[in-house]
Amino acid sequence: MEFSHVPERPAAERTHSAVPMQVPTPPDSFTSSPVDSSAEEDTLVSVSTTFFPGAHIHSHPPDLVLLSSDSVFFYVHARALLGVSENNFGGLLSQSSKAMAGQLGPVLVPESSTILNIVLHAVYDMACSHYSPSFESLATALSALTDYGVSLKRHVGPSTALYSLLLSHAPLYPLELYTLAASHDLYDLAVPTSSHLLSFSLASLTDEMVDRIGAIYLKRLFFLHFGRADALKRLLLPPPHPHAPTNDCDFTEQKRLTRAWALASAYLAWDARPDLSTNAIESALAPLGDQLSCELCRKALRDRLKTLIIQWSAVKRTI
Repeated sequence: MEFSHVPERPAAERTHSAVPMQVPTPPDSFTSSPVDSSAEEDTLVSVSTTFFPGAHIHSHPPDLVLLSSDSVFFYVHARALLGVSENNFGGLLSQSSKAMAGQLGPVLVPESSTILNIVLHAVYDMACSHYSPSFESLATALSALTDYGVSLKRHVGPSTALYSLLLSHAPLYPLELYTLAASHDLYDLAVPTSSHLLSFSLASLTDEMVDRIGAIYLKRLFFLHFGRADALKRLLLPPPHPHAPTNDCDFTEQKRLTRAWALASAYLAWDARPDLSTNAIESALAPLGDQLSCELCRKALRDRLKTLIIQWSAVKRTI
């Protein structure tokens, strides 16, 4: 599926290889053969603009260097990565590497700098929205976090920056985000996203989408749509309450309003959509008053319509 988005900001910048810190430096892994000293000083490498040697993101200096698949260096802390991972960061780190992190060369990771940048921001609980990552990149980063043994329920929870960033894509990619949340069982993310799917046609779901969403979250989405449609039909059923008969308008005359309400509400109920707006309801039912000569009937219609709109607005809009 094609995604349109603003260009992503690069996660790195070119800089000289010499770094004034006692941490593993990029050139160390490329000095197996003699090189000219003046040429070495001019060597440029790509270093993360957030995770660089002098960054103040931790109380201790970095003791580990990660090298992305597109050759960008990230200076991080072994303890921070191991502290959130259940599998030694995908098996890339071990207790021995934790103890000797300051003496080891860069650890190669399969992710690109864009994906690794999102992963590390999540690990450190930092916002990465200023990099404008695409939805595709965010989805890939969630899979990477899972591969690295990082709990998504903890690091993509409602109070995290990554949760807010993902949710910001809900208006443009509601189905994709709901599918992503469902595939990782991120209920707290799926709930607000589901409100953006009220206008989605369930009949257009493909087999691939259904497989990715899974039975549980698919059932919840169907129940949301069917539940709202049924609620709308129930709310439309009662006609305006009749008033006491007068000389100009007895019960027989008031049946005109009851029949008109029944016809108009049946029209709305026939095509009961879960995303039906209150404006659409008012536009369909309010004109009934134009055909009434009795002011008491008009008031009864206005009161019934007001109650209907309040009740419809209170119907649950999320799974």
